[in-house]
Amino acid sequence: MIDKKNNYCVIISGGVGSRFWPYSRKNLPKQFLDFFGTGQSLLQQTFERFNKIVPTENILIVTNELYANLVQEQLPLLHPSQILLEPSRRNTAPCIAWASLHIKAMNPNANIVVAPSDHLILKEDEFLTAIRNGLQFVANNDKLLTLGIRPNRPETGYGYIQIDEQMGENLYKVKTFTEKPELELAKVFVACGEFYWNSGLFIWNVNAIINALEKYLPDVMSKLTSNTYGTPQEMDFINEHFSACNNVSIDFGVMEKADNVYVSLGDFGWSDLGTWGSLYDLSEKDTDGNVTLKCHTQLYDSKNNIVVLPSGKLAVVAGMDGYLIAESDNVLLICPKDQESAIRKYVTDAQIKFGNDYI
Repeated sequence: MIDKKNNYCVIISGGVGSRFWPYSRKNLPKQFLDFFGTGQSLLQQTFERFNKIVPTENILIVTNELYANLVQEQLPLLHPSQILLEPSRRNTAPCIAWASLHIKAMNPNANIVVAPSDHLILKEDEFLTAIRNGLQFVANNDKLLTLGIRPNRPETGYGYIQIDEQMGENLYKVKTFTEKPELELAKVFVACGEFYWNSGLFIWNVNAIINALEKYLPDVMSKLTSNTYGTPQEMDFINEHFSACNNVSIDFGVMEKADNVYVSLGDFGWSDLGTWGSLYDLSEKDTDGNVTLKCHTQLYDSKNNIVVLPSGKLAVVAGMDGYLIAESDNVLLICPKDQESAIRKYVTDAQIKFGNDYI
């Protein structure tokens, strides 16, 4: 068994969650919100989940500098040095490169799981077993491992992984990655049986990912390579150089190009809680398929809606089918539930017309 002290977790928590507007706002994105009334935000749930197999001192949060106080408030167990503050948003590859170089300066034998902060896991025991097995696998193999989820519908909001030869129990070599396909192609993927959802969860040894980044993203690594990691000068170096990195995802920059990528398949009750539709699917519904969160509702001749208003408010809804009705602070959004991909356009248009007051 690997030494637990070599296990590290990097939780990526810098996104703005624009697809959950107006509930998720620039100053309080979705990862810091309690969607289900559990008393914990998505970030807090993610931290507690991984803290069961990773020592507290080995968990890092990578987030935007705007959210430093939010992270410290929600995760008071963390030392400030465990919160890596990006001076600008440059997608997942630069932030993973920084976190990996930071960890290697502390432990050159580290095995790392990289996880988004906003995923929901219903079958936690099965999930943690898969993570433990993954950490064991990458400790002994120069491989890049991702977790794949069996699709139960032709989802266009997720990336897909095509499996190749089987290498072990639930372990396969990756043949191809495909980013968010059109609906017809997603239907083909699901029917084929060779394609799995890309969960965005990665496991690797620190040396394997740094070697891959140097090979496939040399421009990023040339800007971030430094002897300041683990010293008081590290943040000064990052503030000076991080914003010059290309805006590129780890999937596009490394995983789609590398030839040592493997996928561990599982069923963990997983959801990328990325859209109102995914929240609707996961929520308890009345006999007409309506979901009510936070508020009270009176529903007449209405079905398949999701209604989210501040606590203490009453929504009276009549004659509506398949709508999202969401209010937060100074914004009320009413739109067809199946047109949620347009929400980013609504956000952009509101910003252009009214400035940042509603963003």
